Amino acid sequence: MEEEIKEILKGIYKERPKGTYFRKYDFGMVLVIGGGNFYSGSPALSAMAALETGADMTRIIAPKRAADIIAGFSPDLAAYPLKGDYISKCHLTDLISMTESAKAVSRGNLSVVIGGGMGRSPETQETILEYISKVDVPMVIDADAIYALNSKPEGVKLIAGKDFLITPHKYEFFVLTGKDIEGISHADKVEVVREEAGRLKTNILLKESPDIISNGKDVLLNKVGSPYMSVGGTGDSLAGICGALMARRINPFKAAQIATYINGRAGEIAAERRKDSLKATDVISTINQAIFS
Repeated sequence: MEEEIKEILKGIYKERPKGTYFRKYDFGMVLVIGGGNFYSGSPALSAMAALETGADMTRIIAPKRAADIIAGFSPDLAAYPLKGDYISKCHLTDLISMTESAKAVSRGNLSVVIGGGMGRSPETQETILEYISKVDVPMVIDADAIYALNSKPEGVKLIAGKDFLITPHKYEFFVLTGKDIEGISHADKVEVVREEAGRLKTNILLKESPDIISNGKDVLLNKVGSPYMSVGGTGDSLAGICGALMARRINPFKAAQIATYINGRAGEIAAERRKDSLKATDVISTINQAIFS
């Protein structure tokens, strides 16, 4: 798989010919929706990873405290503050209008990453479901947005057949599907992920060792990664990488395959030096090496 992915990366990240004019958003915009009163880092990490993966622009929409903190991290991060401590129904109109505006300005080269640090209050989860039902954009559904899908019976029906990628770890997979895969064999996990992706008519990236990716028919595995990547935030970086690739109009199934390699290889490179001191920002800082080495 590694050699195949390296060839794919060469095709995606071709040398840009001198004298050729490219416009902003030709290589994608990623809209990151997340954050809350406590978790401000999650959407920032996703956005930073998306930029390192080659997105031309990221926009972060977050509650005011999180947005203000994120805006201070880096001048590269554009963060729009929403009133209040968490995302709620009163923000739905803004979320939809900002998505449509981003879709227009990016000429359709847009993806959304949603869920990181949002919290699981009933109102936030209901807002996530309404947002998902009203927008038509390639989307990475991560973290708290996965819980939202299972908060109402109709939740999982909203993802069927859309250009969505769901990125659960084992417990989030249980929340999403009701299937407990703790302790079962790897072969059985592969089959359960394939079956559930088919049942839900979506793409699932189960964060495992190895990662399991399925669109309901095909299954891909990613064995690249480091045991030092157990730290918080590496899932956020993975979501951002997926978003950057999907903003380049790469289909979610293929984007997940490429993203797990990039994130895992970046983790391997960073862990060689950092070991137990590894942080998510170390992984993000080595994305460039993972892509071009």
